[in-house]
Amino acid sequence: MSHPHQFDLFVIGGGSGGVRAARWAAQRGARVALAEAAALGGTCVNVGCIPKKLYSYAAHYAHDLRDAAGFGWQLKPPGFDWSVLKANRAREILRLNGIYEQLLLGAGVQVVRGWASLADAHTVHVQSAGGLETFTARHILLATGGTPVVPEVAGAELGVSSDAMFDLDPFPRRLVVVGGGYIACEFASIFHSLGAKVHLLYRGEQVLRGFDDDVRQFVATHFLREGIDLRLGMEAVSLARGAGGIDVALQDGTTLQADTVLFATGRVPNVSGLGLEDAGVEQGRNGAIVVDRHYRTSVPSIHAVGDVTARVQLTPVALGEAMAVVDHLFGEGRRVLDYEIIPTAVFTHPNVGTAGLTERQARERFGKVTVFRTDFKPLRHTLTENPERCLMKLVVDANSDRVVGLHMVGPDAGEIVQGFAVAMRAGATKALFDSTLGIHPTIAEEFVTLREPVR
Repeated sequence: MSHPHQFDLFVIGGGSGGVRAARWAAQRGARVALAEAAALGGTCVNVGCIPKKLYSYAAHYAHDLRDAAGFGWQLKPPGFDWSVLKANRAREILRLNGIYEQLLLGAGVQVVRGWASLADAHTVHVQSAGGLETFTARHILLATGGTPVVPEVAGAELGVSSDAMFDLDPFPRRLVVVGGGYIACEFASIFHSLGAKVHLLYRGEQVLRGFDDDVRQFVATHFLREGIDLRLGMEAVSLARGAGGIDVALQDGTTLQADTVLFATGRVPNVSGLGLEDAGVEQGRNGAIVVDRHYRTSVPSIHAVGDVTARVQLTPVALGEAMAVVDHLFGEGRRVLDYEIIPTAVFTHPNVGTAGLTERQARERFGKVTVFRTDFKPLRHTLTENPERCLMKLVVDANSDRVVGLHMVGPDAGEIVQGFAVAMRAGATKALFDSTLGIHPTIAEEFVTLREPVR
């Protein structure tokens, strides 16, 4: 059998989706190449999920050390060394970069270092320090992810995006965060716990747009209680270098001084220089690559997965889409990704965990819903002066009794919600939740002991 192309699959992008697709395809006997100009692992490994969670752990120690006194521990005032955290994080990320490369090479994937772009439906150009290389492939997969977007305000070049937050030098004692999504809230929470004075500016009416309204209000209240200066309905109109740092002019005429200004105002598909126009690939809002249910673009030989399609921008979603594409191209074609119930977490302090529909979404879809909610002080904090509270909420379709929304703000929310998401995907009803024995004393047991609906 002749092979008119060098590869069966050429992947552009070495992030979560691209690496998973390349490995899976190679393990199924396909001839695969993957091009990446930066460190392997993409946003998640290098400047996203992994380093952010490591810094979240670091921030938690500030609370834990403070809480220890209530349990009899007599500790000297602790000190925090930002440079140690940065160095240890960098070493771990470098280790993960190496693991990703070994996974690819071990599966038989040819890793091509350089900036890749489309020439046509089957041809890829890769520009590197060594010159320009050209490759052909039967199928091409675009998995270039997303990139932070910075608003067009005067002096915006004095601010940074989330990519730069892990290696700031020195540690910012005064941090202004512009934005109200999960990235803004996470960094505001983390740096506040590490010792920074944090101002969080959001032009909307409440942070965490898209999450359940009770969750949004609960997180905002906790931020204020903890000492984060949360200003809703507020925008930064300009940045300027001042004698004491960066002067941030606000729309109300006041000015804040900061050592660092973080613009966490959203992410857009990373499509610049990708050659989509040359290949005839259709794009949508913000340049997002338009795909069908099999992740095929307007050019049949070219597919796209992950953040570059701007559908659901989560690492596990990119992984699931990548596996579906490979199964469609080189397998039985039965694997599909169900977007109905996607569990996710926000690593604020305390954490947010959620699965399924918000209360508002459930009412729009089902009409009549029953809501169960509790708000309490966790047992762990009864011996401390920590004001942190926990919110847990269930949204139930009144007609079928199915639990269609599950939301939590509290310690280890992501760990707890992950297990309940399995039950929800299996169609668990509120009656099934009620018949399940709880593990006592835990926070998680509250989800199976909620009996009285909210009136």
